[in-house]
Amino acid sequence: MRKNILVFILMVVMVLPSIVFAEGETENIVVTLGKNLSPEQRKEMLKFFNVDENVNIIEVTNEEEREYLGKFVDEKLIGTNAISSVYVEKLSKGEGITVESHNITWVTNDMYRNALITAGIKDAKIIVASPIKASGTAALTGVIKAFEDITGEEITEKEKEIASEEIAKTATLGSEIGQEKAEELINNIKIYIIDNNIKSKGSIKKVVEQMAKDLGIELTENQMDQIVSLMKNISKLNLDIDQIKGQLKDISGKIDKITEQNIEIKSILGRILDAIISFFNRIFG
Repeated sequence: MRKNILVFILMVVMVLPSIVFAEGETENIVVTLGKNLSPEQRKEMLKFFNVDENVNIIEVTNEEEREYLGKFVDEKLIGTNAISSVYVEKLSKGEGITVESHNITWVTNDMYRNALITAGIKDAKIIVASPIKASGTAALTGVIKAFEDITGEEITEKEKEIASEEIAKTATLGSEIGQEKAEELINNIKIYIIDNNIKSKGSIKKVVEQMAKDLGIELTENQMDQIVSLMKNISKLNLDIDQIKGQLKDISGKIDKITEQNIEIKSILGRILDAIISFFNRIFG
């Protein structure tokens, strides 16, 4: 009898660590599934993310997509079904954000990553996927919901809306001038105005004009207005350039080059006023 008890105790001791490890593996993982996935598609997504029904699962509805993206995206693009799904794993501090995607046609990995940084999300591994080709509009809402669930940190309505605006306008611009060009232009402008604390509409417009010129991009008046409006909203957020560099580790060197640029954003009148102020400061101390 005592021998059997001893064997049982040894089995518990051996099995318990693996159970604890399994629980620990999933406590920092949340999967968001599109509400309109069929039962078969739902299983397919869980298998693709290498998780099962025991993982923390949140559903994203088409109504939630429309809440944040409806004012920026053509209704046809959002559609009536939410099927794009997301795996979100919270990483250790300082590891940054990584994004990969499967079957997503309209939004690129860098578009997701840049918009998520605008929303204040950090240190996360993100996989966006769909069982069939999809625009990926449900995924942004899914990542935000998952991140809030994992961390307990609330992302403000303003942050959610501006991140949605950024991803929508970048993707729309990408369909007009090319995805890579749109990503680079929007990110370069954003980094520069954050680093230099530029907030006025006129100054932002000059940065947009110069950045577009440097990249050999010709913008229409409407495209210019859309970018300026987006950047005006981004300038209202409390974003920090060092935190952005920490999240975008693979392009931190490029970020340094962008911040080192010197774009003349003041008008002639502004430069005259600065000169007058400087003159009197030298005289009167």
